[in-house]
Amino acid sequence: MNFKRLSVGTLIILLVGTTLAFIKPDDELVTKIVAQLDKWRAEYPQEKVYLHFDKPSYAIGEDIWFKAYVTIGSEHKLSAYSETLNVDLIDDNDSVKRSLKLPLTAGLAAGDFALADSMSEGNYRIRAYTNWMRNQGEAYFFDKTIAVVNGISNKVFTKTAYNYSTLNGKQKVTAVITYTDLNGIPYVNKPVSYEAEINGKSIAKGKGVTDDKGNLTASFTNNSPVAITTGHINTEVKLDDKRTVTKAVPIKTLSNKVDVQFFPESGNLINGIFEKVAFKAVGADGLGVDIKGYIADDQNNQISALGESHFGMGTANFEPESGKTYKAHITYADGSEGIFDLPKAVDNGYVLSVNSMRDDKVFVSIIPGKNAANGTASLSGLTLIAQSGGELCYAGKSKDGATSFSAAIPKDKFPSGIVQFTLFSATGEPLNERLVFIQNPDQLKLAVTSEKQSYKPREKVTINLNAKISQDKPVIGSFSASVIDESKVNTDEANESSIFSTLLLTSDLRGYIEKPNYYFTNVSNETKANLDALMLTQGYHRFEWKQLLAGKFTPIVFKPEKSLEVTGHLKTFGGKPVPNGKVTLFSTAGGTFIIDTVADAEGKFTFKDLVFRDSIKFVIQARTAKDRKNLDITLDKITPQAVGPNKNAPDIQININDGASAYLLNSKKLYDEQVKYGIGNHTIVLKEVVIKEKRENPFKNSANLNGAGNADQTLTSKDLIYGGMLSQVLQGRLNFVTFRNGIPYSTRSPNTPMQIILDGAYVESDFLDNLTPSDVATVEVLRTIGTTAIYGARGSGGVLVITTKRGGGDAVYNKYAPGIATYAPKGYYRAREFYSPKYDDPKTNAQMQDLRSTIYWSPGLITDKDGNTSMSFFNADAKGTYRVIIEGIDADGNLGRQVYRYKVE
Repeated sequence: MNFKRLSVGTLIILLVGTTLAFIKPDDELVTKIVAQLDKWRAEYPQEKVYLHFDKPSYAIGEDIWFKAYVTIGSEHKLSAYSETLNVDLIDDNDSVKRSLKLPLTAGLAAGDFALADSMSEGNYRIRAYTNWMRNQGEAYFFDKTIAVVNGISNKVFTKTAYNYSTLNGKQKVTAVITYTDLNGIPYVNKPVSYEAEINGKSIAKGKGVTDDKGNLTASFTNNSPVAITTGHINTEVKLDDKRTVTKAVPIKTLSNKVDVQFFPESGNLINGIFEKVAFKAVGADGLGVDIKGYIADDQNNQISALGESHFGMGTANFEPESGKTYKAHITYADGSEGIFDLPKAVDNGYVLSVNSMRDDKVFVSIIPGKNAANGTASLSGLTLIAQSGGELCYAGKSKDGATSFSAAIPKDKFPSGIVQFTLFSATGEPLNERLVFIQNPDQLKLAVTSEKQSYKPREKVTINLNAKISQDKPVIGSFSASVIDESKVNTDEANESSIFSTLLLTSDLRGYIEKPNYYFTNVSNETKANLDALMLTQGYHRFEWKQLLAGKFTPIVFKPEKSLEVTGHLKTFGGKPVPNGKVTLFSTAGGTFIIDTVADAEGKFTFKDLVFRDSIKFVIQARTAKDRKNLDITLDKITPQAVGPNKNAPDIQININDGASAYLLNSKKLYDEQVKYGIGNHTIVLKEVVIKEKRENPFKNSANLNGAGNADQTLTSKDLIYGGMLSQVLQGRLNFVTFRNGIPYSTRSPNTPMQIILDGAYVESDFLDNLTPSDVATVEVLRTIGTTAIYGARGSGGVLVITTKRGGGDAVYNKYAPGIATYAPKGYYRAREFYSPKYDDPKTNAQMQDLRSTIYWSPGLITDKDGNTSMSFFNADAKGTYRVIIEGIDADGNLGRQVYRYKVE
């Protein structure tokens, strides 16, 4: 991904004509543009994140494995700017279910999420970002929507079809919901009650009974003009007198309306100039709608046909005439029609046309309207700039009196990715903008091979990788590899995220991109043309030229995280700073750790370059310079990143179980097999959900891995009498739990202290009395094997899950004595190691069925100086096609991806 950066003095323009002059170093506007771009890149280096997952979809009880690649700048080199990465697992209610903080080593990290048996099926998001990236906003975060199915405890499966109509001027929604069991047998004559909820508000309720095919029809009208951010039809189906099961069906839209927009290539239609116009047709669900049609003038004369659309996008070409208006006549797939106005053409302006379809060159032309900006048909005083990621790639200034311009620019002047062409007036005002995507042949050449193309179940396989750059020079690079069984996991190469589609495309564009990897799979003239239509219809807003040239940069709020820190201020109880106070930070977890520092003249103290794991507890003790203890410690808190609406909401699957029957059945068999042999952290599956009344859930912020409120005993704040230590308040209120010196013990394990989990953080067993009882919202007691098994060894003595009234934040902070505070910040998560059975090892349990869908995962493949590396693993029991996906990057930012398949017979 390297390209030679052009300085102002070495900008070369290859012209078809001679209408642009050679740019000289002393050109004032170009010099200013270069200086401001350099300043922007220096002060606002752009980081991007890509996560490579082991597979595209998951089932409850499985693990999500991923490797993170964090790059910086237009050359996509691995970033050393940030050294910490945040990764969140978010449910379809935009609630963070789990958050990881990963240490980055040269821009690389590996992590995983365990999908606990108690989790609900649904559409989840995985979001990844550095603290520095927060300055640009979450529009540029890595954000991926994934479907998670449940074949373990799920007894009712739904499939929903929506129909839309208009009733009394309002949109009417009719949903036909089909209820079946895992084998597809319908639930017949079952009472169902439902409630439609949009943006957290109930808009309709109803009841019904399933028919002989398991269908229920639920209808409601939309009385609110507010756009949907989240929506569900929450249903309760009564299977028998003792079992009532809840199912939530996503609502993506409330209508079948299609929005069609038109985008002239130059920004405006210019009368008398033959010009390209892009169009984009989007359904109310956010997905592209393919259309056909033509453009007609105000006399209904057909002027031009609309080109073939893809994902609802396409182009047309025509020459508007002065005094005429134009409309597009659209025909949809169902035969219905619509008419849309095109933007009104003007006489004044320029057409900036860019053609990037050739493999070797980009062709640029500028044509002025008959009444150009200076009142003539001249290009005098215009400057053309092309930049990518703040790197100036091309610049040219027009000759006085020039009336046309065309240039053929070698593509190797540009990096692969999005290039922004901008035409400036003589006064530096941006006039026209055109985005172009450059696909250079600069990706890594990854040769993936195996000894043979067909193997047996449980046979050992060795996969070899050789990595080279385009000149066939071997490279040393970092790669991640996954092997999955395609007979179990549905794959769609175009719909997956890849290292190419993320780092080169979606990370630079705002808004939703449908099936981004389509543009990088089997690249052809057709995919290039469709990608160009995307460039014409999608916005680019890393910066605004006017603000950039005026030196008005966005204030930096979030700094790059180089390490973990604990910072704060020392004050008197009257609020005055305490300078030069001595501050001590220590922890007794995993051995004694102690470090001292001194506050500055403003009372601020900082402990830098800390490395600690998640859920550690610190004690902070402070003294004045005169060794007085009576002062107040205030710790600085990092504001957690808010969760906005899902920018990839169109990827939400209404019927996540559709086509996944084999995957669901295999998931259930795998679970049963693991429980049979005592493998994995599995809970006792709840076989039914009985609902008596819908109330506000006091446990909604609980971090209980069994599910909020699923415990052997629960207490809420109403059950606690305030006063005294928390251990004293809980003594006698918790069944089969005793306290010794403030430490809780379960009578089932009288010699092992209970593990305390405070707002999701693992703290020491003596931590209870650091809490004020009035701050506690809920207490959940986990004592039996059914509730503690999911916690593994940590739960051997039982678990107390405590949620505070201000719980759920990034850290837990309590002051319980003058000059002393406790702090449980979020530390680094230590990624687990993927388990792969070794059938040549006699210790491996060969009796257990091998039902894995992810056969192998390796996030740490490193090629040697000859570009070689390899990995070995054993196949599972299933026969079929196994798919190997390898992605990675070298030190120069060259990207690579390769898909390889072999048979198991």
